[in-house]
Amino acid sequence: MMDERRKGQVGSRLRRIEGQIRGIQKMVDDDRYCMDIVAQTRAVVAALRAVEDVIMENHMQTCVADAFRSENSQQQREKIDEVMQVLSQFRKHG
Repeated sequence: MMDERRKGQVGSRLRRIEGQIRGIQKMVDDDRYCMDIVAQTRAVVAALRAVEDVIMENHMQTCVADAFRSENSQQQREKIDEVMQVLSQFRKHG
């Protein structure tokens, strides 16, 4: 789980991304130059990746760390598998 500071940080970033997406929609509606729109979509993708980084760091520091402190080998294996699955998806779609 995220602490309130981190939730606020993620929420702020997501609201900024929401605004960027509204801006992109307006660019499309206004028939703006395609490459300008692509530049803005790339900025949104980068911003979403930054949100992923914050959430993944939080997960590693809380859920994964808790599993390893518990000395429960099944729980540890589950956390390793879950992180590896996400990393595999990053490689495929990165």
